[in-house]
Amino acid sequence: MPEAVAHPGERRTLRIAVDVGGTFTDVVVADTDGRLILGKALTTPRRSFDGLYAALANAAAELRRDPDDLLCEAGLLIYATTRAANAIVEGKVAKTAFLTTEGFPNILLYRQGGKHYPFRVDVENPPPYVPRRLTFEVPERINAEGGIERALDEEPVRAILRGLPAMGIEAIAVCLLWSIANDTHERRIGRLIEALLPDIPYTLSSALNPVVREYPRASSTAIDASLKPLMQAHLRALDNDLAAAGFSGEMMVSVSSGGLLHAADAIARPVYTVKSGPAMAPVAGKAYAKAEGVGGDIIVIDTGGTTFDVSLVRAGLVKYTRESWLLGEWVGHNLGMATVDVRSVGSGGGSIAWLDSGGMLRVGPQSAGAVPGPAAFGRGGEAPTVTDAALMLGYIDAARFLGGRMPLDTAAARRAIGSLADAMGKTIVETASGILLLAGELMIEAIEAITVNDGVDPRESLLVAGGGAAGLTIVPIARALGCARVLLPRTAGGLSACGAHYSDIVTEYSASHYAHSADFDYEGVTAVLQRLRAQAEAFGVELGARGVPDQRTDYFVEARYLNQQWEIEVPLPGTTVETADDLAALVEAFHRTHERLYAVREVGGFIECINWRVRLTGLRDKPSLARESSHRATLPRSDRLAPAYFEPDGEVETPIYLGADLGAGMAVAGPAIIEEPTTTIVVYPGARAARTALGNYLIETGA
Repeated sequence: MPEAVAHPGERRTLRIAVDVGGTFTDVVVADTDGRLILGKALTTPRRSFDGLYAALANAAAELRRDPDDLLCEAGLLIYATTRAANAIVEGKVAKTAFLTTEGFPNILLYRQGGKHYPFRVDVENPPPYVPRRLTFEVPERINAEGGIERALDEEPVRAILRGLPAMGIEAIAVCLLWSIANDTHERRIGRLIEALLPDIPYTLSSALNPVVREYPRASSTAIDASLKPLMQAHLRALDNDLAAAGFSGEMMVSVSSGGLLHAADAIARPVYTVKSGPAMAPVAGKAYAKAEGVGGDIIVIDTGGTTFDVSLVRAGLVKYTRESWLLGEWVGHNLGMATVDVRSVGSGGGSIAWLDSGGMLRVGPQSAGAVPGPAAFGRGGEAPTVTDAALMLGYIDAARFLGGRMPLDTAAARRAIGSLADAMGKTIVETASGILLLAGELMIEAIEAITVNDGVDPRESLLVAGGGAAGLTIVPIARALGCARVLLPRTAGGLSACGAHYSDIVTEYSASHYAHSADFDYEGVTAVLQRLRAQAEAFGVELGARGVPDQRTDYFVEARYLNQQWEIEVPLPGTTVETADDLAALVEAFHRTHERLYAVREVGGFIECINWRVRLTGLRDKPSLARESSHRATLPRSDRLAPAYFEPDGEVETPIYLGADLGAGMAVAGPAIIEEPTTTIVVYPGARAARTALGNYLIETGA
């Protein structure tokens, strides 16, 4: 952990949150009056600071301030980025060596053994995260009780390490069998790496993710090591750029848990940044729903330029998972640790529409990104995208995109959609409508996967929509799901960046210890929880010294019914399991959780407890959501009329409203379009959108 210092972000006036996506960079500035000012600009992949500064300048213009002054006055900058996830998906991580126990070289290859098509013998295993040629077997063996069956043979390890530089190795991952029971051998290998290869970063599984199951532990270790050179260079370069621009506050990084880490901690454990941006969306959705006084289960969607992300807030709690896969379940790579449960599909504003070999229309997962971007951006893109389709349907005004700062090229969009229309034998508007319809279907599937499969009825849930492209299709999506209401925040265009302002500092400590409810190991479990609690308390002291004294500690266990294969996470009813009453409360909590998830309760069934976790949350001060004027108006005036295409009515003269002209209490009935500087809200026929007292939009879908 970094040295404890005063936390400047809790002292000064302004706070800045940044979310760097694949297409756009969002900046949200929070002032002391509770206002959230949103800025947006195209992402600059070569140097993230350029896109960040452009978006900050956009926000500064609304405040009539200089962006350099905002940086100088800010005490805290929260940074989220898709760089780590993109590097994994694109195969641009560091060349990594994987060291494991002799006789177990296939952990990353076989993964968890699952297959979507188990009876198809012609389907080969995809390549492992680290190639077999870079996997090295270490002579050693520790048993499940922590006993040393075979001492570590150091000479072969030294020989392996000496040969790595010639192979171009940039990082090392070490995951030995049962190192969670005894980490002596892993720690010794770590010291050998430091002595022989001091410039190569490494990760030890026992230090990063000490839990049962070799694959999740090995996968998280390999991913973390492979990201260290990239993310360390990236975050340090950004820190230097910010300092050169006058920022002297503290930079924090949003992480996959939905919380924050200090930059030094994120650099040390970059695997936590893989879901850096998307994990913030449910935090924002929860905050906005609470402020509006609408609760229950909340489905949070974030439609960006590259992906569509969906997450869930159930009974006021953000849904977590330990099954986070990149590049596909079972065939991709598992993060192996608790993250916010975010389901992503390649169906954003920049997703490319194409025809498969059978002539069927497809959308995504390929994206035009920021460079060159959709054809309408006029930056050389030629492939038809969702944004181009929305422009052809009249949902976006080419002259007013991003508040008029980035006029769109209508002719280029028409050429892109037209080429696809010709191949399909359809008109341009029919093709564009089909693109949006198909993109919406992909989004609906993702929403159903996270709700219906978890026992949540979308018809009884509130849908919170964010992202620059959310307003284009949210009404038909909500109708298909049966959702009667949609809350679209006024800062929907930067929902994840907004969420960073409402997130806390979250750190988790975990350990494995087996305990059977029929013969419970009270002493062993107590020792494990005490050790984890001590680690959390030590970090809590550092947080207090940094100016974050308000803290909360939560306890969890991963357990299963006797002989089940997979565990589920259950919050502990208390902080210890020292008595028969504590155990009875834990067993009942497990029964309730299992019944909620699977509609089954095994009355009298024994449970097996596997992994234990302590989560420390440092509670930060958060901006209040300032209310707009109490003035009420009932007759909004449209800015103009423009043709827009709606199925099945065809082209309709549609009133266009400017968000700045709509006061609290004003409502518009569809068909209508509301233009905000960073998003567009299409109010389909039969729907109604009302401006709330907080300046957000509550849409009655007519479902």
